[in-house]
Amino acid sequence: MSRLDTMLNFAVLDRPVWHSLGGPQQALDLGGGHVRRLDPAYGPFAAAVAGAEADLSQHLHGGEIWLVEPEAVPAPKGLQVLRTAPLLQMIADGPIAPFEDAEIVPLGEADAAEMAELAIATEPGPWASETWRYGQFYGIRIDGRLAAMAGERMRPAPHLAEVSGVCTWPEFRGRGLAARLIRKVMAGMAARGEVPYLHSYATNASAIRLYESLGFRARRAMVATLLGPE
Repeated sequence: MSRLDTMLNFAVLDRPVWHSLGGPQQALDLGGGHVRRLDPAYGPFAAAVAGAEADLSQHLHGGEIWLVEPEAVPAPKGLQVLRTAPLLQMIADGPIAPFEDAEIVPLGEADAAEMAELAIATEPGPWASETWRYGQFYGIRIDGRLAAMAGERMRPAPHLAEVSGVCTWPEFRGRGLAARLIRKVMAGMAARGEVPYLHSYATNASAIRLYESLGFRARRAMVATLLGPE
C-alpha cells in the first residue's frame, strides 16, 4: 500500500464489494451475518468475513457469485470455483478537468434494453436487469443506435466511485468513443468530490493503456473468483 493510499483512505479498495455493501450502497445488501451479498437484480457480487466463506452458499440466488479480492478465494464447502480472472485495479487520483461533449447523452430507464443488449454482447463485466441503476450512465448514439456507453458501479466510501460498464459495439470501435465516455463519467465524479477507480482484466493491455492515457494509475493486483454450486 502506498503512502498516498494511506493518506486518502484508499485502503477500502482492497475489499471494494465488502465496503460498498457495508457503506454507501448498504441498501443493496441482501446478505446477513458474515456475508454481504449484492441484490442479484444489480449483479452477482458478494463478500464474506475471512473464515466464513462457506456462508456464501446460502446466497447464490440461483446463479453464480463473484468475489473481488486481493487473492483468489478457494472453494468453500458447498461451492466450486467456476473460474478466476486476474484484475488490475487502477485509480485516477490526480486533477480531473470538466468535460463536455454534445454527442454524449445520459442514459436511463428508456434505454435499459439497449444497454443490456450491448453489455451482454460485449461483456465489460456482469450485467443484470437493474445494473444501470448503480449510478449515471452515458452513451453515444450513431444513426440512432446506442454505439457505446460507460457508467458507475461500486462506491466503497463516499469519496470513491467506480467507472464501469465501458463497452462499444465492435463495428464502432477505433473511434475514441470509450475515451470520451470515460472522461465524461470521471468529470461527473470529480465534480461530486469523488476519486474514480476501475478494474481491468489484467491481460487487456489495450484497455490498460487507454486508462493510463486518461489519468489512471495502477494501484494493485486483484482477482475475481467466480463461485457456483457444486
